[in-house]
Amino acid sequence: MTEHVVKFDPRTKMLLLLTMAIFVLGGAGSDILNDYMPLFCVLPLILFLLAGRWKSSLMYLIFYSISYGMVIWILPMLSGLLGYIVLAICGIITRFLPSIMTGAYLMQTTTVSEFSAAMNRMHVTEKITIPLSVMFRFFPTIGDEFTSINDAMRMRDIRFGGRNAGKMIEYRLIPLMVCSVRIGEELNAAAITRGLGGEVKRTNVCRIGFKAHDYILILICLVPYVVCAVSMIQKLMR
Repeated sequence: MTEHVVKFDPRTKMLLLLTMAIFVLGGAGSDILNDYMPLFCVLPLILFLLAGRWKSSLMYLIFYSISYGMVIWILPMLSGLLGYIVLAICGIITRFLPSIMTGAYLMQTTTVSEFSAAMNRMHVTEKITIPLSVMFRFFPTIGDEFTSINDAMRMRDIRFGGRNAGKMIEYRLIPLMVCSVRIGEELNAAAITRGLGGEVKRTNVCRIGFKAHDYILILICLVPYVVCAVSMIQKLMR
């Protein structure tokens, strides 16, 4: 875990992920927030920059800018099947990518101890906390295993365009499935060893808490909720 330039509280990051899922991915309040959503989607880029992850920031900026630019300038000039294809691809990227990158930021910059402490502060039951804590370590570990498998198979020329391309499923996916089962069992054992799910309340040595930048991000996240609430109140009063 690298040292962050600006470190946000896990609860702030979870609020941002929830807001992204509701308003960007889910499209809630799209008629009112159409002009606000592109600005809101810049937040993952800023967060990755503050975390010092320049490569992730650059990739997100490139993919989102190209997709949003095509929706604004290229799509109106297209029609027919090509227009539907471009609309589907760009729509999926502009809707899904901000939420995916926010989730990646949450998982990459939050330790299991910080996440567990945040869930305890919110008085969330351990029936929810423990599976999510295991998940926090599961996906990054699977990514490392997949990278190692890819490197090993590339050395044996088992890849697209290689001499043994037909063996990709057998020699890549099957080892990944076996590793997934093994990693799940090991993480479950590690969670039990750390005292998760025990009768005695578990303590945390990590410190979490809201700071000035947390309150700024929370206020930004509250904007779409307030706008939608005001809009609903105005409709009910008519």
